[in-house]
Amino acid sequence: MPDDGRKRFIEVRRLRKSFGGKPILQGVDLDVFEGETLVVLGGSGEGKSVMLRHLNGLERPDSGEVIVEGQRLNDLSEDAMADIRKQVAMVFQGGALFDSFTVFDNVSYPLREHGDMDEPAIERRVTELLDMVGMTRVEHLYPAELSGGMKKRVALARSIALQPKAVLYDEPTTGLDPLVTHKINLLIRSLQRQLGFTSVVVTHDLKSAFMVGDRFALLDQGRIRFSGTADEVRATHDELMREFVEIAL
Repeated sequence: MPDDGRKRFIEVRRLRKSFGGKPILQGVDLDVFEGETLVVLGGSGEGKSVMLRHLNGLERPDSGEVIVEGQRLNDLSEDAMADIRKQVAMVFQGGALFDSFTVFDNVSYPLREHGDMDEPAIERRVTELLDMVGMTRVEHLYPAELSGGMKKRVALARSIALQPKAVLYDEPTTGLDPLVTHKINLLIRSLQRQLGFTSVVVTHDLKSAFMVGDRFALLDQGRIRFSGTADEVRATHDELMREFVEIAL
């Protein structure tokens, strides 16, 4: 535990995962502390998204373990894992909205599936969520009618519908222009501060990383090569981490 007394919300220990005989994760050790935004960096194909999907049980490890609030995910049934995913939500890279659903239906989906709210309460909650992400009066639109940035906002609204304790972001600004990227980063940061949840952000965008991150971890050759605060990143002598910093600044 760090000196400031924060608790570990997610612990990853000796995590290994291969696909088709090709090793992707080769002994990842990582801590995510309550209330922080941890940014996971790394080159293309290093397994950042694969690691992220282990943090709420969307992938099962070949070996090693993932622990969320003291619960070892390896031991959980699919039903028990569903409860974990209510607490550790994910914003997928493409948003993963249901094309045949309106914005209202997309955002209300987890409330209907996992909650016990009546229709007026669902309507109030959806309005509140869309207001939080700056998307008012769009309930009737379909995903095909939304821009890339709007889809990201709706996906974020849906992810926080059940008031999770953590949100995982897989490349949240991919495919967005610089202005929209900036706005999405501000939204990620403001929601984390407003609601107090823990965040893990996988990104290849180094400028975005420094906008949203409290702490940073560098994934290299299937392991965490470096982790530290922004100041520690800027002061590091690690050659690969220095390369990332020079690109970002």
